[in-house]
Amino acid sequence: MRLLSVLAVLLLLLPLAGAAPALHAYHSSLTELRYNAAKKQLELSVKVFTDDFEKALSEGQPTPVSLSAAGPRPLALASAYLQRTLKFSTAAGAPLPLQLLGMQAENDGYWLYCKVPLPGPVPSVQLRQGLLLDVFSDQMNIVNIEAGDKKQSVLFRVGHEQELLTW
Repeated sequence: MRLLSVLAVLLLLLPLAGAAPALHAYHSSLTELRYNAAKKQLELSVKVFTDDFEKALSEGQPTPVSLSAAGPRPLALASAYLQRTLKFSTAAGAPLPLQLLGMQAENDGYWLYCKVPLPGPVPSVQLRQGLLLDVFSDQMNIVNIEAGDKKQSVLFRVGHEQELLTW
Protein backbone atom coordinates (compact mmCIF):
# COMPACT_ATOMS: atom_id res chain seq x y z
CA MET A 1 0.00 0.00 0.00
CA ARG A 2 2.84 2.40 0.88
CA LEU A 3 4.46 1.67 -2.51
CA LEU A 4 1.22 2.60 -4.31
CA SER A 5 1.02 5.88 -2.37
CA VAL A 6 4.60 6.78 -3.27
CA LEU A 7 4.00 5.86 -6.91
CA ALA A 8 0.82 7.99 -7.02
CA VAL A 9 2.66 11.00 -5.59
CA LEU A 10 5.49 10.59 -8.10
CA LEU A 11 3.06 10.37 -11.00
CA LEU A 12 1.33 13.54 -9.85
CA LEU A 13 4.63 15.41 -9.49
CA LEU A 14 6.12 14.42 -12.84
CA PRO A 15 4.19 16.99 -14.89
CA LEU A 16 5.17 19.70 -12.39
CA ALA A 17 8.83 18.78 -12.77
CA GLY A 18 8.63 19.06 -16.55
CA ALA A 19 9.22 15.32 -17.09
CA ALA A 20 5.92 14.95 -18.95
CA PRO A 21 3.47 17.37 -20.52
CA ALA A 22 0.61 18.38 -18.27
CA LEU A 23 -2.73 17.02 -19.39
CA HIS A 24 -5.90 19.06 -19.23
CA ALA A 25 -9.33 17.64 -18.58
CA TYR A 26 -11.21 19.90 -20.96
CA HIS A 27 -10.82 21.23 -24.48
CA SER A 28 -11.28 24.95 -24.89
CA SER A 29 -10.01 28.07 -26.58
CA LEU A 30 -10.34 31.70 -25.64
CA THR A 31 -10.67 34.48 -28.19
CA GLU A 32 -10.40 38.14 -27.25
CA LEU A 33 -12.01 40.07 -30.13
CA ARG A 34 -11.82 43.86 -30.32
CA TYR A 35 -13.67 45.98 -32.85
CA ASN A 36 -11.36 48.85 -33.85
CA ALA A 37 -13.62 51.33 -35.65
CA ALA A 38 -10.78 53.80 -36.25
CA LYS A 39 -8.71 51.22 -38.15
CA LYS A 40 -11.79 49.52 -39.67
CA GLN A 41 -10.73 46.08 -38.44
CA LEU A 42 -11.31 43.34 -35.93
CA GLU A 43 -8.30 42.48 -33.77
CA LEU A 44 -8.12 39.00 -32.31
CA SER A 45 -6.01 37.19 -29.75
CA VAL A 46 -6.77 33.46 -29.69
CA LYS A 47 -5.44 31.24 -26.88
CA VAL A 48 -5.20 27.49 -27.58
CA PHE A 49 -3.63 24.58 -25.71
CA THR A 50 -0.42 23.58 -27.49
CA ASP A 51 -1.12 19.83 -27.55
CA ASP A 52 -4.67 20.30 -28.87
CA PHE A 53 -3.61 22.71 -31.60
CA GLU A 54 -0.65 20.56 -32.66
CA LYS A 55 -2.99 17.57 -32.92
CA ALA A 56 -5.34 19.54 -35.18
CA LEU A 57 -2.48 20.83 -37.35
CA SER A 58 -0.93 17.35 -37.63
CA GLU A 59 -4.04 15.74 -39.12
CA GLY A 60 -3.34 14.89 -42.75
CA GLN A 61 0.34 15.85 -42.49
CA PRO A 62 3.15 13.36 -43.28
CA THR A 63 4.89 14.19 -39.96
CA PRO A 64 3.57 15.56 -36.66
CA VAL A 65 3.53 19.34 -36.34
CA SER A 66 5.42 21.06 -33.55
CA LEU A 67 4.58 24.72 -33.03
CA SER A 68 8.06 25.33 -31.65
CA ALA A 69 9.79 23.96 -34.77
CA ALA A 70 12.03 26.33 -36.69
CA GLY A 71 11.00 27.59 -40.10
CA PRO A 72 7.77 28.78 -41.70
CA ARG A 73 5.84 25.47 -41.55
CA PRO A 74 4.08 25.95 -38.16
CA LEU A 75 2.94 29.48 -38.98
CA ALA A 76 1.76 28.50 -42.47
CA LEU A 77 -0.20 25.49 -41.18
CA ALA A 78 -1.69 27.55 -38.32
CA SER A 79 -2.77 30.26 -40.76
CA ALA A 80 -4.43 27.77 -43.12
CA TYR A 81 -6.19 26.02 -40.23
CA LEU A 82 -7.49 29.29 -38.78
CA GLN A 83 -8.78 30.40 -42.18
CA ARG A 84 -10.74 27.11 -42.44
CA THR A 85 -12.17 27.12 -38.92
CA LEU A 86 -12.52 30.79 -37.92
CA LYS A 87 -14.67 32.50 -40.55
CA PHE A 88 -15.94 36.04 -40.53
CA SER A 89 -18.47 37.57 -42.90
CA THR A 90 -20.63 40.66 -43.10
CA ALA A 91 -24.19 40.38 -41.84
CA ALA A 92 -25.19 39.98 -45.52
CA GLY A 93 -22.81 37.02 -45.90
CA ALA A 94 -19.84 38.53 -47.76
CA PRO A 95 -16.66 36.80 -46.53
CA LEU A 96 -14.05 38.83 -44.65
CA PRO A 97 -10.37 37.81 -44.83
CA LEU A 98 -8.64 36.61 -41.65
CA GLN A 99 -4.91 37.36 -41.42
CA LEU A 100 -2.67 35.58 -38.92
CA LEU A 101 -0.05 38.08 -37.76
CA GLY A 102 1.96 35.87 -35.41
CA MET A 103 2.09 33.36 -32.57
CA GLN A 104 3.50 33.50 -29.05
CA ALA A 105 4.08 30.58 -26.66
CA GLU A 106 2.77 30.92 -23.11
CA ASN A 107 3.01 28.06 -20.58
CA ASP A 108 0.98 25.15 -22.00
CA GLY A 109 -0.56 27.17 -24.82
CA TYR A 110 -0.10 29.62 -27.65
CA TRP A 111 -1.56 33.02 -28.37
CA LEU A 112 -2.42 33.51 -32.04
CA TYR A 113 -2.72 37.14 -33.14
CA CYS A 114 -4.99 37.97 -36.08
CA LYS A 115 -6.81 40.80 -37.75
CA VAL A 116 -9.83 41.01 -40.03
CA PRO A 117 -9.98 44.11 -42.26
CA LEU A 118 -13.51 45.49 -42.61
CA PRO A 119 -15.03 47.28 -45.63
CA GLY A 120 -15.96 50.23 -43.41
CA PRO A 121 -17.82 50.88 -40.19
CA VAL A 122 -20.06 47.87 -39.54
CA PRO A 123 -22.63 47.31 -36.78
CA SER A 124 -22.20 43.53 -36.82
CA VAL A 125 -20.41 40.53 -38.33
CA GLN A 126 -21.17 36.84 -38.64
CA LEU A 127 -18.68 34.56 -36.91
CA ARG A 128 -18.34 30.85 -37.48
CA GLN A 129 -16.02 29.67 -34.69
CA GLY A 130 -15.21 26.04 -35.51
CA LEU A 131 -11.72 26.00 -33.99
CA LEU A 132 -10.84 22.43 -32.89
CA LEU A 133 -14.47 21.27 -33.16
CA ASP A 134 -13.31 18.87 -35.88
CA VAL A 135 -10.87 17.27 -33.42
CA PHE A 136 -12.67 17.27 -30.05
CA SER A 137 -16.41 16.71 -29.65
CA ASP A 138 -16.35 18.43 -26.23
CA GLN A 139 -14.46 21.51 -27.49
CA MET A 140 -15.74 24.86 -26.21
CA ASN A 141 -14.66 28.14 -27.80
CA ILE A 142 -15.23 31.24 -25.70
CA VAL A 143 -15.24 34.58 -27.54
CA ASN A 144 -15.10 37.81 -25.55
CA ILE A 145 -16.05 40.82 -27.67
CA GLU A 146 -15.15 44.43 -26.91
CA ALA A 147 -16.51 47.24 -29.04
CA GLY A 148 -16.34 50.73 -27.60
CA ASP A 149 -17.79 50.48 -24.11
CA LYS A 150 -19.82 47.36 -24.90
CA LYS A 151 -18.58 43.92 -23.81
CA GLN A 152 -20.15 40.54 -24.39
CA SER A 153 -19.22 36.86 -24.46
CA VAL A 154 -20.38 34.02 -26.68
CA LEU A 155 -19.81 30.28 -26.26
CA PHE A 156 -19.33 28.21 -29.42
CA ARG A 157 -19.46 24.39 -29.41
CA VAL A 158 -20.57 21.48 -31.57
CA GLY A 159 -24.10 22.32 -32.72
CA HIS A 160 -23.60 26.05 -32.09
CA GLU A 161 -20.75 27.16 -34.33
CA GLN A 162 -22.16 30.41 -35.72
CA GLU A 163 -23.37 33.66 -34.22
CA LEU A 164 -24.17 37.21 -35.36
CA LEU A 165 -21.99 39.55 -33.29
CA THR A 166 -23.37 43.06 -32.90
CA TRP A 167 -22.04 46.17 -31.23
